[in-house]
Amino acid sequence: MTAPLQGIRVVELASFVAAPAAGALLGDLGAEVIKVEVPWGEIYRHSTARMMGVDADFDLSAPFQMTNHGKRSLTLDLALPQAQEALRKVVDTADVLLTNMLPGRIARYGLEAESLLVEKPELIIARLSGYGADGPEADTPAFDYTAYWARSGLMEQLREEGGALSFQRPGIGDHSAGMALALAIVSALRTRDQDGHGQIIDVALQNIGYYISGNDMTWALATGESPPKHDRTHPRNPLWNHYACRDGRSIFLVMIEADRYWKTFVEAIGHPELDDDSRFKDAFARYHNAPALVALLDGIFQGKALAEWIQQLESHRLICAPVRTHSEAAEDETAAARGVFPEVNHPEQGSFRTVGPPFSMSRHSMPGNAPAPTLGADTEAVLRESGVDEETVALLVAASSRD
Repeated sequence: MTAPLQGIRVVELASFVAAPAAGALLGDLGAEVIKVEVPWGEIYRHSTARMMGVDADFDLSAPFQMTNHGKRSLTLDLALPQAQEALRKVVDTADVLLTNMLPGRIARYGLEAESLLVEKPELIIARLSGYGADGPEADTPAFDYTAYWARSGLMEQLREEGGALSFQRPGIGDHSAGMALALAIVSALRTRDQDGHGQIIDVALQNIGYYISGNDMTWALATGESPPKHDRTHPRNPLWNHYACRDGRSIFLVMIEADRYWKTFVEAIGHPELDDDSRFKDAFARYHNAPALVALLDGIFQGKALAEWIQQLESHRLICAPVRTHSEAAEDETAAARGVFPEVNHPEQGSFRTVGPPFSMSRHSMPGNAPAPTLGADTEAVLRESGVDEETVALLVAASSRD
């Protein structure tokens, strides 16, 4: 079968994570993705393991490899008028322009969305921003840490009652935004197939934060009140809580329909007598007596190691999970069986595993195991393909090499 996006050319004028993550997904679907970088390479490309505090001899940026696999690399020094003109020629060959540049900067390069659509009505322009590409904060710089995490309410909500603020890990909001961008772009391509017209797509990190936290955000919108934070010592449902085990590891119970699981649960943990305790007879009683039940369960779970509890509860088909580290999660047997972590054969680094695409298709292979391009590897070829004259090609290649 032909790849879903075979024949589609995407020009990616973006750095860091969200927009490039969308570009990678489009590439997984068969599009040709041309990544435009500064001649010295964006900073994300150079974030090695030791720079991130990981004691390992891995000289590439593993996250950069994930979000840029399978692309072509075009390096341009956009301070040069010739480079700006060449970039416009490259964009003129594209089906999609994918960017996270702020409006003021994109205007300096003559790539305003409205003007591009006048010149090329079939072009799809996908813009990633912090707070909206044409809103009151269109030119406000942002990361997912600010727009998605802090301002959306997630940072405050995702801490236990009385606990310290949680610090978002890199790229969480960005990867969510990347999926939204990719979905919107594929939808716009479908529309273009029908009527021949392109359009402008906007994804704001702030909006993604509201959407991801939609369960809580809708309550805040409907009631004017923030939902209460989780308090593990007095949860609304003690069977939807985490408990420390004998070995210092934690188990997370997620039995949302608590009455359905209560009798099986108390038998599984070896305390069937709790089913006869009037304090815990139903979900309402367990909520009102939650501190007492949590204290009991804390003591019970201290009696065995995490692996023993997981085996014991899962044998009764109770819903739970071990609280794992990332290095442990990387060895998950179910994930391995499903090919979640494909192996990349990199010409410089050798073999290493990465995170594959978040979905699969029965009629289109999506291995996600191509390496990210070497910086500037395709500059000369892309410029020639886009009709840039030989003298300018030579100038821009030399400028990139010099930097």
